[in-house]
This record gives sequence, structure tokens and C-alpha cells, in this order.
Amino acid sequence: MTPRKKAPPRAWQRMLSGRRLDLLDPSPMDIELEDIAHGLARVARWNGQTTGDHALSVAQHSLLVEQIASELRSDLPDRWRLAALVHDAPEYVVGDLITPFKAAVGLNYRELEDRLLQAVHIRFGLPGELPKAISTLVKRADKMAAYMEATQLAGFSDSEARRFFTLPRGLGEHALRKLRKIVPMPVTEAQIHFINRFEELIDQDKN
Repeated sequence: MTPRKKAPPRAWQRMLSGRRLDLLDPSPMDIELEDIAHGLARVARWNGQTTGDHALSVAQHSLLVEQIASELRSDLPDRWRLAALVHDAPEYVVGDLITPFKAAVGLNYRELEDRLLQAVHIRFGLPGELPKAISTLVKRADKMAAYMEATQLAGFSDSEARRFFTLPRGLGEHALRKLRKIVPMPVTEAQIHFINRFEELIDQDKN
């Protein structure tokens, strides 16, 4: 009697929208804004090791990064602001691994994130791979946001944060005043803010 082949392990996740997202071969058709916002608002930055009554969510971090990118490039088209907003979108599925752990996991994890991000981009009308100048801008804004979060909420000293992240240079005083006081939002508030900003950028890009 020929032994039955063992079924491959499940590689998809069911979303609250009813979509079933294949993590190894994600389809843009299975990606929904509501699922992304719901997930990112419930994923904690810094593994939850932050001060305050609420965790700092990836959704709120994403809003910070989009704000910083827009400050660095005041003429930034709305589609690239949208790219900044969704730069961590894969984390609604895979969570927010801290950078040291990503390095330990290795290349396969990064490839998985990249495939998911490409699917998100295509779903919302962005190129699968961003232009290098935009990718560089988003990474710079991301590291600036990390510096502000690290020193305000995650217990980093200024000198320690300077070693790993990017000082928020090139921002206007108004933006700096807002960023000097990051207050983690409740989950539902972060989720709503993320959806509202996404829809603003989509609507503006169409006009």
C-alpha cells in the first residue's frame, strides 16, 4: 500500500474581511485596506517595550513616517506619500520583528516581506518596486521616526539612538514640535487615523 503523502503545511491566513492570503504567493486581489489597518493597529512597535498606557502601534508609526517623508519633500506626489504610509504593511500579516531578530532570521524573512509589500503596492496602484529615490526617502523617514520613538518611548539615550537611527534633520519647526511629543494611540484610534489618511491620499492622487 502506497503511503499517503503528507499535506503541505498551511501557508495562508484568513482575514476578517473573509480573504484568504497566501503568505508564500500573495495575490494583490486578497489584500484589503481594512485588514491592513486592523492588523497594523494591533501590532506593537519595539515588541511592546514602550512607555505609556497604550502600545505604539505600527499603524501610528506608519503615519509618522508618512508625515516625516512629506516634510522632507514638500513637493512629494501623493502616490509616494501613500508608499510611505504602507511601507510596513506586510507586518499586518507577519508582525513587527525587531531589526536584530530580522538579521538573525536571515534573507528568507526579508524575501517574504518583500513579496507581501509588492502585492500591497500592486493592489493600490503603486509599482511593485519603488523608484530608488523614493525608497531611500522612505527609509530615511523611517529611521527618523525610529529615533524619535526610541528616545521618547523605548528607553534609548540620545547617544545610543544616534548610533542606530537617523537624527530628524531637515524638518520644519512645526513638524518637530509635533514629533517631540509622541503619544501612543488606542488601537481603534490608530486604525481609524490610518484608514482616513490612506483614503485622503488615494482621493488626492486621483484628482
